Amino acid sequence: MTFPGATAAPDAADYALVGAPLDATTSFQPGTRFGPRRVRTYAEPFEDYDARSDVCFSECGVSDDGDVGPGADVPEYLTYLAGHLGDHADAGRTPLVVGGEHTVTVAAVRALDPDVYVTLDAHLDLRATYAGTEWSHATVTRHALEVADRAVILGARSGSEAEYERAGADDVTLVPPDEVADWEPALDGTHYLSVDVDAADPGYAPGTGTMEPFGLDPATMHEVVRDLAPGAVGFDVVEVNDRDDGQAAALAAKLLRAFVYARAGE
Repeated sequence: MTFPGATAAPDAADYALVGAPLDATTSFQPGTRFGPRRVRTYAEPFEDYDARSDVCFSECGVSDDGDVGPGADVPEYLTYLAGHLGDHADAGRTPLVVGGEHTVTVAAVRALDPDVYVTLDAHLDLRATYAGTEWSHATVTRHALEVADRAVILGARSGSEAEYERAGADDVTLVPPDEVADWEPALDGTHYLSVDVDAADPGYAPGTGTMEPFGLDPATMHEVVRDLAPGAVGFDVVEVNDRDDGQAAALAAKLLRAFVYARAGE
């Protein structure tokens, strides 16, 4: 199935929705390979019209490009996915990536080359390696900083001692969960927005790989997405799996729509 309302013809679209069902390095609860399918499914009952922006999603120029299925080699997949997303960007379409584990964000950041990487995430993801590989969901922010000049991590509440030391560097801004609602963006240059659904408290979104209590509420995440959407070069929502009754997928789908609505209504 396609994402509801993503009915624009590819050549005339302003946005390209791309599923990236990578499920290679999840360290606790796997199942992110089902993320793109579940996000599309649980978006089905949503109204097309958004009163806040006074627009219909089906009129926003979103095309669903289907899934880019991974192979066994994660670095090779990321290279291919980056090229695919870059083609959309070169054609004037803003990529909307639906994961899949958070590792897929590396491909999007490479393709879009933002000045600032912004993520809603329960974890710092600043490890050099994790479980024997540098291509892990726990290394995403470190890889993003190989491209972007700066990273802003919103809602993180988990990391190793070494990660917190790395987060203290000048090129990382860490905003803890209880400060996210009052955070005011001050971003120079272009930025990319990544939403790891585990940024939400697991009471709201239990269907994710590594649940971390004391997280964000959906309303706060919604406001962050809407605030950052107008200037973003791309967007992803990742780490949805099949281990709940649709809560995580519904939240992910709603945040993706909020990103598009906010840009259309500006």
